[in-house]
Amino acid sequence: MRQVVLDTETTGLETSQGHRIIEIGGVELENRRLTGRTYHQYVRPEREIDAGAQEVHGITQDFLADKPIFAEVADEFLQFIDGAELVIHNASFDVGFIDHEFGMLKGDIGKVADHCRILDSLALARNKHPGQKNSLDALCKRYEIDNSGRDLHGALLDAELLALVYLAMTGGQVNLGLSNNSGNDDNGFEGLVSHRPIERQGLNFVLTDVTEEELSSHRAYISKLKEETGKVVWEFDE
Repeated sequence: MRQVVLDTETTGLETSQGHRIIEIGGVELENRRLTGRTYHQYVRPEREIDAGAQEVHGITQDFLADKPIFAEVADEFLQFIDGAELVIHNASFDVGFIDHEFGMLKGDIGKVADHCRILDSLALARNKHPGQKNSLDALCKRYEIDNSGRDLHGALLDAELLALVYLAMTGGQVNLGLSNNSGNDDNGFEGLVSHRPIERQGLNFVLTDVTEEELSSHRAYISKLKEETGKVVWEFDE
């Protein structure tokens, strides 16, 4: 399955007030592994950036002065996302802005949903962690993902971090480190520090060394569970 983890930065919060996209970042996953393909583009919005928005992402009007307008990059962007499942944190916001940009183009491009499936990772996180903070920073902390370089919001960096969060959230809580090299093992991320990856029948497995204290705790839990239910599925021969 092809997925694109996507993020945007904008001039403000509401398309109804004429706000526009100023940055797009995307990271491609194929069967839950990084392909090494990314999309990153700054966009000249042809309008002022709200002061509050600029405080969040740090992108200035002067910086965008020589960047292309959305119409000039729309085809390349659409080619990158077409046919993929988009993984977006608070998807209604980003999709609303992309739909707004598509609607301003000549021709009938349609909406994002006409070209892609959409998965809202914020809704996924809220379902998995009800009553807890589920911002990208909070999820990075929960899944032990290093986001120390995220002083300001940036579309490509946030997409890379969200890719790590999404894989950890949907495939088990593991200690992942953000890597610039997307050609290695373990979903394209560098080492699982306390784990030893092995190959078996073409699949990736991870063996973890278990301490005697952990074994003792497991035995006690299984014994208690067996007393209460009469049956367990986690019992094993040592």
